[in-house]
Amino acid sequence: MAMKRTKAPWMKAEDFGRALPRGIGVNLLVSDMQAMEAFCRDVLGARVIYADEDFAAIELLGSVFMLHADHSYLDNPMTGVITGAETRGAGIELRLYGADPDAVEAAALEHGYIALSGAVDKPHGLRECYIVGPDGYVFVPSAALAQ
Repeated sequence: MAMKRTKAPWMKAEDFGRALPRGIGVNLLVSDMQAMEAFCRDVLGARVIYADEDFAAIELLGSVFMLHADHSYLDNPMTGVITGAETRGAGIELRLYGADPDAVEAAALEHGYIALSGAVDKPHGLRECYIVGPDGYVFVPSAALAQ
């Protein structure tokens, strides 16, 4: 593992790991930590709990997910998966239930990101849009339609 961190983290990695709740976790490997942090904060409306050059903990809609810089995963099995990949997470939608798709779409366009699909009411009872973030990850903010 190659770390670029120059400051002390806000908590020890093992303490953070033990504190994670049961359930499904998301970790995104990213080539540009600052770009993904800014996207999460400025476009998705997330709160950055902690961030440095290697790692970030992000809170969004009551859930916590992680960002790890590519360089911090050099001895991890996932390194082979991302090597040479132009788009990360192909085929995966990161669905953000309870996020305002119109607001996220507007913020995405304001910050120069691509909207694959603008906000639209879908037959499955949600209004949603598809936004491409850094490294090609696709985020789908969606809100329940009124009955």
